[in-house]
Amino acid sequence: MGSFLINGQKPLFGSIKVDSAKNSLLPILAGCLLCDGIVKIYDVTYFEDILNMLEILKMLGVKVKKYEHMLILDCTNIQNSIIPIEYANKLRASIFCLGPLLSRLKKAKLAYPGGCSIGARPIDLHLSGLNSLGAKIIDKHGYISAFYDNMKAGEVHFPFPSVGATENLIMASVFLKGKTTLYGVAKEPEIVDLCRFLNKMGANIKGEGSDVIVIYGVSKLKGGEFRPISDRIIAGTYLMLPLVAGGEVEIENIVPSHISSLIFLLKNNSCKLHINGDKLIVSKIGRLSSLGKVETLPYPHFATDLQQPLSAVASFCKGTTIITENMFEGRFKHVPQLIKMGAKINICDSSLVIQGKEELYGAEVEASDLRGCASLVLAGLGANGYTKIKNIEFLDRGYFKLEEKLQKLGADIVRQT
Repeated sequence: MGSFLINGQKPLFGSIKVDSAKNSLLPILAGCLLCDGIVKIYDVTYFEDILNMLEILKMLGVKVKKYEHMLILDCTNIQNSIIPIEYANKLRASIFCLGPLLSRLKKAKLAYPGGCSIGARPIDLHLSGLNSLGAKIIDKHGYISAFYDNMKAGEVHFPFPSVGATENLIMASVFLKGKTTLYGVAKEPEIVDLCRFLNKMGANIKGEGSDVIVIYGVSKLKGGEFRPISDRIIAGTYLMLPLVAGGEVEIENIVPSHISSLIFLLKNNSCKLHINGDKLIVSKIGRLSSLGKVETLPYPHFATDLQQPLSAVASFCKGTTIITENMFEGRFKHVPQLIKMGAKINICDSSLVIQGKEELYGAEVEASDLRGCASLVLAGLGANGYTKIKNIEFLDRGYFKLEEKLQKLGADIVRQT
């Protein structure tokens, strides 16, 4: 696997554009399986996860044409309903195909999904939700088999607002006759975007962005055109760049409301934030003070995907910051690597107690997941000396050609193979 070599403490200046949202594109691509026609998607960024999802779609029968920033998907001939282990292992989002395949072909079989190792991330809410609507689920030998059987419109009550389960149940309900109501759903912008896409293709979905989503069954979805939202996790990561390295960065193609919890956290600290439409300018004017107590919670609260990058920022702040991870139990694997760089962090149950230091030092470190790798990049940009980050292929799953974008801002970073 490749690595980054970063010579830190180079102030960053210039403009950087946020890519389309990976976590919006993935369920939308799965949702294309519901469409009997040709779908055009604009502003596409080819993260590794997106490329892997496209391979799954092609294997299922979708004809895919790739252009620089556009996809054309011909979904008229979907016949295969099986996703084998060699495809599912590469991508946790393969689970998003379960609902659409069940709706379109009345059956689905897929191997347990892979992806980053950041905790259990069970799919029981997906399966119990489908079962509530009458689907027959068989879970054996590492495969999930689902059959339409007696599926009909009804009610599903989520005990926890799961993003993936919400998206899967929406797609599984699109063709059910009558009214299906999902209670206690997640409210993330990516769910709103999926509903916006499905409605544009002919679905009838109401209430997205609230606690209750109602799906009125339709007989068919057509093709059409769509442009997804920008990536709020990339936006949040870019916002942190000058906080560790210094300088002033303009972030383009941003939706400020999607990262309002991060903006609120940094407001009135030793940095300037100026929002103008879909642009945000951030500059560092001194060493940041403690970030206080931060908890990861479902949207609109602080995002779990920004916890690891934020822990790198907190390592440079004055005083003590406490970050509590409430979403995934395996999301502290980056901490020993930050400690190798001089960070002072203690793990106390589900919390990080971070005593900020004036300076971290370059070291050879190793990433074990996507957002953990992003935290090491941030730490390396702010550290004294050279940092070598191994296993950067994790980063490529959710950040596209990051080193090239950072180089344009003045960072001393190179990719090594």
